[in-house]
Amino acid sequence: MPIRTLVWGENVHEQKNKVVAENYPKGMHNQIASLLSEDSNISVKTTTLQEPEHGCTEEALSNTDVLIWWGHAAHDKVDDVVVKRVMEHVWQGMGLIVLHSGHHSKVFKGLMGSPANLHWREAGERERLWVVNPGHPIAKGLPPYFELEYEEMYGEPFTVPEPLETVFVSWFQGGEVFRSGLTYRRGAGNIFYFRPGHETYPTYHDANVGQVLRNAVNWAYNGDRHAHLMKAPNTPVGEAIEKIEERGAKLSAADHAGEVKK
Repeated sequence: MPIRTLVWGENVHEQKNKVVAENYPKGMHNQIASLLSEDSNISVKTTTLQEPEHGCTEEALSNTDVLIWWGHAAHDKVDDVVVKRVMEHVWQGMGLIVLHSGHHSKVFKGLMGSPANLHWREAGERERLWVVNPGHPIAKGLPPYFELEYEEMYGEPFTVPEPLETVFVSWFQGGEVFRSGLTYRRGAGNIFYFRPGHETYPTYHDANVGQVLRNAVNWAYNGDRHAHLMKAPNTPVGEAIEKIEERGAKLSAADHAGEVKK
């Protein structure tokens, strides 16, 4: 069964900036989708900020195996109800791939529990991405390094938690370096952050970038959704795996009022 992938795009710069519109006449989200569609194992749909509930309804997310998130100028316009919904689906097992300025999205910062800050420069610099974990599935089919002639610089320190794995490290013409491909797991969900993708440059027309994204979708896929992880039920004494006797003092029902029930 193909991996059901939803590409979420902010779709703001394409409407306001001529250069972005020329780079991505059908929208960045649709260009990213076209890269993914080169893999017959991936079934791809797109949605944008402007759709009702930003296209991230309960039904849509329940039918999504991997969500790809690109945002930049309108992080604050994303409804908190939708953010919570996305995070809950990641905790249950939906894969998440966060691109470029999505590091400052409510979804990513919420899942990381950190500000996800960095320093940056928009100067059309060459970015050289080194594959520092060549055996990782996300690096499959890539050369030892590849270059993007024009990109925005992101520089360390990147205030995110220590990742499970670092797949790529970037070097920029100005001398900065950046951990540009990081994996995480939150609950049952696999998360990959991939740095390149500034909207005024044709990054999502690059063949190596497309290879990374297709690899990442296949890596992030989890065929199961573990809804029970969203609950914290009480297990009565009589249902314990081994026979036990209740003893000692216990809290009242009112003291447990803040806990999640069945």
